[in-house]
Amino acid sequence: MKIAFEKYDGLVPAIIQDDATGEVLMLGFMNAQALAETQGTRQAVFFSRSRNKLWKKGESSGHVLNVREIRVDCDSDTLLVRVQPVGPGVCHEGYRSCFYRKLQTDGEVTVCEERAFAPEDVYGGSSQS
Repeated sequence: MKIAFEKYDGLVPAIIQDDATGEVLMLGFMNAQALAETQGTRQAVFFSRSRNKLWKKGESSGHVLNVREIRVDCDSDTLLVRVQPVGPGVCHEGYRSCFYRKLQTDGEVTVCEERAFAPEDVYGGSSQS
């Protein structure tokens, strides 16, 4: 099967889901090289659009994502990566999931989860994952 990297300028969205709980942990982007490394190492590797380079989730935090299964959507342009997360959280803000805020009907955003770890203890002054 050919992944449709050409649709989004060489990248495809990769939805990261906890294999045990079904919780969506984050959304990242992969290019062909990131997908190949993910498949080869069985640990999630992404393409950072802001840094314009590959990065392995957990390279600075130790909070890696061990890949259990990769699914491809019907258009072959989005991946669902089912993982076993290692560590207390995935989010560089210190939460288990990057989706720790809830959009209210009035447009306000509220935090709906508790922090899982102190990001300054993991990353120092930087906010990398």
